[in-house]
Amino acid sequence: MIDPAQRSARGQAMAEVITGRPGKAHASQLAASWRDFVFAEIWTRPGLDRRARFLISLASAAMTVTPDETLDGYVRGALTTQELALGELREAALHVAAYGGWGAGERLDAAIARIAAELGQLPGPFVPLRDSPWDGAQRLRDGQRHFEEVMMFPGPQPDNPFQSAGILDFVFAELWCREGLEQRARRWLTLVGVCIAGAPTPIESHFHAAIASGNCTEAELLEFVLQFAVHAGWPRASILSRVVVAQAAKVAAGRSYHG
Repeated sequence: MIDPAQRSARGQAMAEVITGRPGKAHASQLAASWRDFVFAEIWTRPGLDRRARFLISLASAAMTVTPDETLDGYVRGALTTQELALGELREAALHVAAYGGWGAGERLDAAIARIAAELGQLPGPFVPLRDSPWDGAQRLRDGQRHFEEVMMFPGPQPDNPFQSAGILDFVFAELWCREGLEQRARRWLTLVGVCIAGAPTPIESHFHAAIASGNCTEAELLEFVLQFAVHAGWPRASILSRVVVAQAAKVAAGRSYHG
């Protein structure tokens, strides 16, 4: 038996940790459901580490109609719990821009700036995309190489602007290989982006790559689906569990994504 008062107390305590601020009175059943379900029952689950839950929630909130106050709370909590450093959050905003659109990246970047100022954390210098001249052909080869390292299968042919200038030249030649955020963290941000988009092929290929690379386990990805559903909604998340199980079975059988 779970006592409602105990659940509320647990949710209130967790909410204060995750948002980095004291709790407030809840004026409606919707507001109370954040405390009694989202924080009390989802954020306390043991199947996924807190750093991952922050990354998933930050990206999901930035890419949906979530109020800025909620997004600010996640940024504040990530910094005050030290699950993510300021530089890592800035790097996450750049990654979110690629997979959720530059508007979503700007939303997250603006929230980071607001909360960093509130906490008195001064932004340090950032590492530019490029700081010296480069060879265009080598950049393309780098993109193809990094694509295969990340996705675990050969990259696309650069036969149109999106594949060459977008996917290979930028996303994989310059973004995924940046040192400011580890590959596992980038997996969570990317998965949010492809799942928000509802694009079947990217969803399947990125879940397969997340497991085949060893970055994420099947159990962690099933927890991802629940955490993602908080901001994306149950209908959008409803197909994802089946995709996780199917791609995990392919990896377990030694099959490639295209195999």
